[in-house]
Amino acid sequence: VQLQASGGGLVQAGGSMRLSCAASEQTFNNIMGWFRQAPGKDRNFLAGITWSGGSTDYADSVKGRFTISRDNAKNTVYLQMNSLKPEDTAVYYCAAVKWAGVVVRAIKYDYWGQGTLVTVSS
Repeated sequence: VQLQASGGGLVQAGGSMRLSCAASEQTFNNIMGWFRQAPGKDRNFLAGITWSGGSTDYADSVKGRFTISRDNAKNTVYLQMNSLKPEDTAVYYCAAVKWAGVVVRAIKYDYWGQGTLVTVSS
């Protein structure tokens, strides 16, 4: 499975942005996740979603501001980001793993997109 993340860019604090992650093939039974990594920091889990979309999980830092969703017909997962803050600035990655429930540990994911840079200006 190849993943292609897109939608990053520059946005002012308080603004919104939607990231997309397109998969090269159907991600049947794959958990899809979004992570981010700021310079000099670890790659951190942000959000995850099951294949059906019936179960999601979020990091506390983004809960209530970010929403993960997926369109399996388009093999695409999205991350809607609202009320962005300068501390949200990072490279954002999508990832996939074949598992039953949302996975929060980056090491468990088998496939990764190339990352897209999000910069939030103050």
